[in-house]
Amino acid sequence: MNRPEKVSTSRAVARRLLRPTLSLLLLMALTAACGDGEASQGGSTGEPSMDTHEHHGVENGAAGNELPAALLGMAPPPRGESVSYDPGNPASAGYLALPSEGEGPFPAVILIHEWNGLVDRVRQVADALADEGYVALAADLFDGRTGSNPEENRALVTAARADPEAMIRNLDAAVAFLRDRDDVTGRIGAMGWCFGGGVALSFGLDGEHHEATAIFYGQLLDDPDILARLPHEVWGTFAREDRAPSPEQVERFREALDQAGIAHDLHIYDDVNHGFWLYVDQDPEVRAAPALDAWNRLRDYLARRLR
Repeated sequence: MNRPEKVSTSRAVARRLLRPTLSLLLLMALTAACGDGEASQGGSTGEPSMDTHEHHGVENGAAGNELPAALLGMAPPPRGESVSYDPGNPASAGYLALPSEGEGPFPAVILIHEWNGLVDRVRQVADALADEGYVALAADLFDGRTGSNPEENRALVTAARADPEAMIRNLDAAVAFLRDRDDVTGRIGAMGWCFGGGVALSFGLDGEHHEATAIFYGQLLDDPDILARLPHEVWGTFAREDRAPSPEQVERFREALDQAGIAHDLHIYDDVNHGFWLYVDQDPEVRAAPALDAWNRLRDYLARRLR
């Protein structure tokens, strides 16, 4: 069984001392045009491209040549359970999906929702990751609230970013919840979309030690001195037509990671916009091919970092 390496006492103390500064960075990440590219309640991107790609098959699970059904709105209802994982905040109700096959213990993944909160689409992606052999915990940073339009979503983000350290504490509690489970190896990754992508990056800098950070079109930083504090390789998927973050911002992020000596797997997909991966069903002819490539890259990254 692979157990995570121990974080030295001095490093843990240093991270605690840095928290006020890093929490401000988290606030910056969430403030910078969160939702600017999201035209609808579901985290979609606005006007679709007119280019077409071959449409790929769909499975509820995720074979290497198949998209998870969740991304096309074809998944069955979520099959996991609601869990209270944060003792300090009973209002926060996450969603736990467990592998249905294989002998544990398993690695784990924390999913961080978009600006509209913990909705069924995120729960169904957690189910897809459970099918891949991960204990998947979808975190709830909005105390059970969800938005149904951009105005409500922005209000949720505004309320959350008023106390950015509370979000880090929430995710620290998620790590502790997973590490306390007998069916988890102790190797844990975090991933998120848009709002959640920025939070995932900030959590990689500021949170309880974990082994992977995956960002889907989340806000980024470009200071190599700050990014040098990341303890592991970073994965990212971005869109050429996006404004938040723009391709130029992604390239600055890539350059800063290189300067910091942080390994990374970043890709900007042509012909798609913000939100393309989680909502392939809004324009499947354009989004299916890049979404499938990103899915397979994600599978490889999580296996590399967590297994």
